Amino acid sequence: MLHRPALLSAASSSIALAVAALLAACTTVGPDYAGAPATAASGPLARAAQPGIANAAAPVAAAWWQSLGDATLDALVARALADSPDLHAAQARLRESRAAYELQQADQQPTSSASALALGLSSGPGTAAAQHLHFYTAGFDASWEIDLFGGTRRAVESAAARADAVQADLADAQVALAAEVVRAYADLRARERDLALKRELAALDAQSLALTQQRTQRGVDSGLELERERERGIASARAAAEAERDLTIARDRLALLCGQPAGALDAQLGAAPAALPRVPDVVAVGDVTALLQQRPDIRAAERRLAASTAQIGQRKAAYFPKLSLLGDIGLGATEPGQLFKRSSLVLLGAPYLSWNVADFGRTAANVRQAEAGRDEAQARYQASVLQALNDANTALARYGQQRRSFASLREQQDAAARGLELTTQRRRAGVATELDLLDAQRALLEAREQSLSAEAELLQDFASLHKSLGLGWQAGGG
Repeated sequence: MLHRPALLSAASSSIALAVAALLAACTTVGPDYAGAPATAASGPLARAAQPGIANAAAPVAAAWWQSLGDATLDALVARALADSPDLHAAQARLRESRAAYELQQADQQPTSSASALALGLSSGPGTAAAQHLHFYTAGFDASWEIDLFGGTRRAVESAAARADAVQADLADAQVALAAEVVRAYADLRARERDLALKRELAALDAQSLALTQQRTQRGVDSGLELERERERGIASARAAAEAERDLTIARDRLALLCGQPAGALDAQLGAAPAALPRVPDVVAVGDVTALLQQRPDIRAAERRLAASTAQIGQRKAAYFPKLSLLGDIGLGATEPGQLFKRSSLVLLGAPYLSWNVADFGRTAANVRQAEAGRDEAQARYQASVLQALNDANTALARYGQQRRSFASLREQQDAAARGLELTTQRRRAGVATELDLLDAQRALLEAREQSLSAEAELLQDFASLHKSLGLGWQAGGG
């Protein structure tokens, strides 16, 4: 006859051997993820042959905005990446997905609980034989589902891939936010200078109106010219007022992107107009391979494909039986003093097998659903690759064209400046009138406005280009 300690030792050894044998026999059903589908695209980007573009295979800097050499802009991007509520929400989603992964990992381990009970039973004095019974117990019980067919392992695999996808979503949000801050900053600086130009133009129109009034009084001009000048003066004054309004809106939009209330950045941005940052003479864009590695949205789509593939195995595991090991180790006695003696030890261990043999097609439907989800994820991955290539090539084409447009408008501005210089000389010589000089000044201001607008658009296209390349995200941040 085995004593209880010997019985416990023998049972523990038997259970350990059984578990080892079961684990050795475990298999993992469902398809193994073999990576994302290969893409036929490779080599240089199709539209990389643009002015100011270097089709280099070397990786470009993630913090691309620093190449603009604007300390205020650098501080604003850093502030946005730190304080944006949208990024905080994305970071919370990442923490949530990581916790879900940890929960799936925990499902691979046994579950256990402790319990204690003190029970007393007394019969009343009116009974035939009054009795007082007491019973005391304390112990642990545990259960462990053996992952015979890999359903739990596939669930862990799927949860890990989903967490990776959410991390890539966070990176994608960082890319978009950095680009939007640069675009908003370009818009703000352009509107500051545009307001100054429109005020100059309104002042010129006021001078032109005064001269026309004098000419009308002398009978040189008719009332028609005077009314035209009044109309132009009213329009230019209104344009200056609208530019001032738009500048305030631009400041508040930039504050919103940085996670700040309206007006919070006014002191940092300054009251005087500042120059637009100058884009680099050459921008390195890398090749197709670099693009596919850099774009976080492609990474997110690939990880969701991996998660969907693992989910097929998770669903297929329901075809097979489930085996759990149940165990209980406890102490029981009728007297508290006897509870912790060897003779009070109680040991229970048993396997538990369950098998859903008649589910009327539920498992098969779940598997088909998972396979369809995998096919959808694969199609979405392929679509994300095509979209990334289209985004990059479109951004390259726009950036190259905008560089050409800006260069052309700068030449137009230079021509207007030379025209003003010649008109000034003619005015000094008495050949040109004061109105001719005002018209030449107005032409230069209008050319400067067009050049300024093109310069701001070039900077915004510079930001869009880097967004299309998937640059601007920070590793880790969650």
